[in-house]
Amino acid sequence: MSRVASMAVLLMLGGPASGLTEDGPGAPTGLTVESLRFPERAVITDPRPEFGWIVQDPRRGAVQSAYRIQVASSRAQLAAGEPDLWDSLPVEGDASQNVEYGGEPLPAGAAGVWRVRAWDGDGRPSPWSQAQEFHVTLPSLPDPQFPGQSRWVDLDGEPVLEDRQRPDYVSVAPTAIVEADPRRTFVDFGKAAFGTLTFSAEAPRDGLALTVYLGERRDGDAVHKEPGTTNIGLARVELTLEQGEHAYTVALPRHHARYPLSQQLPDHMPEVVPFRYAEIVAAADGVTLSGIEQRALLYPFDDDAASFTSSDERLNRVWSLCKHTLKATPFLALYADGNRERMPYEADAHLQQLGHYAVDREYAVARYTNQFLIWNPSWPTEWKMHAVFMAHADWMQTGNTEHLARNYEHLKAKSLVALAREDGLISTRTGLVTQAVLDSLHHVPNHPDIMADIVDWPPGAPEEGEKAGGYRGNTPEGERDGYVFADVNTVVNAFHYRSLRMMADIAGALGKGGEREEMLEQARKVRASFNRKLFDPKRGVYVDGEGVEHASLHANMYPLAFGLVPAEHVEGVVRHVESRGMACSVYGAQYLLEALYAAEEPEYALSLMTSDSKRSWLNMLRVGATMTTEAWDEFYKPNLTWNHAWGSAPANIVARKIAGIEPAAPGFSRVAITPQLDGLEYGDLEMPTPRGSVRVAWRSGEAGVSLDVTVPANTRAEIVLPPGPANGLVTESDEPLDAAPGVHVRGRHRDRTVVEVGGGTYHFWMAPTPAVEAP
Repeated sequence: MSRVASMAVLLMLGGPASGLTEDGPGAPTGLTVESLRFPERAVITDPRPEFGWIVQDPRRGAVQSAYRIQVASSRAQLAAGEPDLWDSLPVEGDASQNVEYGGEPLPAGAAGVWRVRAWDGDGRPSPWSQAQEFHVTLPSLPDPQFPGQSRWVDLDGEPVLEDRQRPDYVSVAPTAIVEADPRRTFVDFGKAAFGTLTFSAEAPRDGLALTVYLGERRDGDAVHKEPGTTNIGLARVELTLEQGEHAYTVALPRHHARYPLSQQLPDHMPEVVPFRYAEIVAAADGVTLSGIEQRALLYPFDDDAASFTSSDERLNRVWSLCKHTLKATPFLALYADGNRERMPYEADAHLQQLGHYAVDREYAVARYTNQFLIWNPSWPTEWKMHAVFMAHADWMQTGNTEHLARNYEHLKAKSLVALAREDGLISTRTGLVTQAVLDSLHHVPNHPDIMADIVDWPPGAPEEGEKAGGYRGNTPEGERDGYVFADVNTVVNAFHYRSLRMMADIAGALGKGGEREEMLEQARKVRASFNRKLFDPKRGVYVDGEGVEHASLHANMYPLAFGLVPAEHVEGVVRHVESRGMACSVYGAQYLLEALYAAEEPEYALSLMTSDSKRSWLNMLRVGATMTTEAWDEFYKPNLTWNHAWGSAPANIVARKIAGIEPAAPGFSRVAITPQLDGLEYGDLEMPTPRGSVRVAWRSGEAGVSLDVTVPANTRAEIVLPPGPANGLVTESDEPLDAAPGVHVRGRHRDRTVVEVGGGTYHFWMAPTPAVEAP
């Protein structure tokens, strides 16, 4: 909008501060700059950053009709109404995310303060939001190691990160302290975190030795000190005390980076280990301890952003386990695979990304991890395609296309279309993995496994004469359900199909209509060949690969999850999938659950999430973990960690599939709510989005099913109501649907009514289907 047009809108709306009424919209909240909730504790690299805010108006159907942003060099200038950097003047429209700074490009090292106000649909302005500071990065940094790399920068004497929030050390008090004997103290902090230990000790003389053990596993009133081949957190540190009372911080040895892409903390940050328990042993009597605290290193996390409770206490415990995992594991300000390698992997990161979105309004760490992995890929074939999954998820969650535009050509390469045969199916074994292809993927030179199909991890027990590895479990089928590898693998091609569909979406978002159609055509070719060459019509199942008879869980759950199964084959594929149980790893469980909800099999999916078998999240809790583990149990992966977020699938599944909350348009301008509630008498979930929280609560019984939905202002939602009779009683706040204010009936989806609503809170009630008497 031009400045002239903006001024016309300003006059129409009654001036910058007039027209405020008692029942007008509230001041915008949730301000972000470049998706950062605390930009004052970071620096940004974009001289034209994007602003975002949450519209505050609880009325049904509330929309923003205009906004005004002011940016100044200081708070004083902003408060005085003198924005010297930029004043958008009122701009018509409902944009409240990804609104680009419109002033002169901000110079390196600049600082700004901004605020925003919004007008409602009746032309009434809100008060100004609180002011928020932001900073532009310095001009004198060395060249980055890869495009988009984020570095540590000194800001007013404190180190902060570019385009990401800074992790900080947070004090956590013990939940229990046991004086095991006069010289030994055992401390429980309730949950594990990556951190170190601080305490005060009063010693009768200089030189007394103190031994500190930190660990994730308990052995009575002591830290478990025999990890075996596992990588469960354990550290032992010796300290020498001074006479009198003094404060001590346990100085842990620096993490040893064993792999080229392992991430290490910068020198200015004390080292951490994952631990829940501390054991402090004095070499002599007379030492008194006090002020014991865990100093947990945490990426910024809003504990109140998401909540969940239901009638199934097992599911509640599993969800809480996953939420804590997603809070505790991004301590490196990117997604890494637990404590052993501290190395990002694309598949691990995507699952953590989905979970993080479900429990906090945080997007920068996922975007940066995706940027890192585009240029620093890992070795598995399917993992490379997960880079496309991550970029697509970032766009759908935030609506921002800059990341897509910056990486478009690289993402195309990650779809692996260069490995396609004439029929569209891809293979890493047919000579098409050339150096040019590897270069386009930014592969790590001299990596022993440049590209190999993985399907799931780990593989089975070593065969006779084969060298055993710490990752190999104790069953011959491993976590792959005995998958038989072939030149053309079913799982790899399922991922390829899904990547092509996502790349078509991305091309469309960037205005590349011709390329979008090309990718859709290629996807159609893959789908036809996939069903013609990899499906066994006699058994009604997908086989593991071309020319293979074996039909694993994986060869069937991925096509089901990714929409490759024709309607007439869904029932048979579902039967086969359910016959295999949880014959996959904690990673594979993500896609198994997605497949089951895609096939509308919620009760069986719920039974897997609440199982207490050895392959379950409850088993993780039973053995003592407080974060999700790298594998179901040490039996299946002896060198596992107890702090691996790729095992946190239920966090996103509960939000996306049980409550049914997913973006229907990029940035959640439209939200789809399709709950699948079977097996749960009641539940209540709140999930954050860039535009505000969505809440879905339900209760079912003999009297019917009630569904309460809260949609943020400035958002539209399509709600697929729980099943009910086509001509039965369905109401909203005791009103017939067609008479309920702000509710538009869109029709039926199978046996479910579909309605569209705007922002606000709605109460739906569905009568039970009447019983039909036998003639």
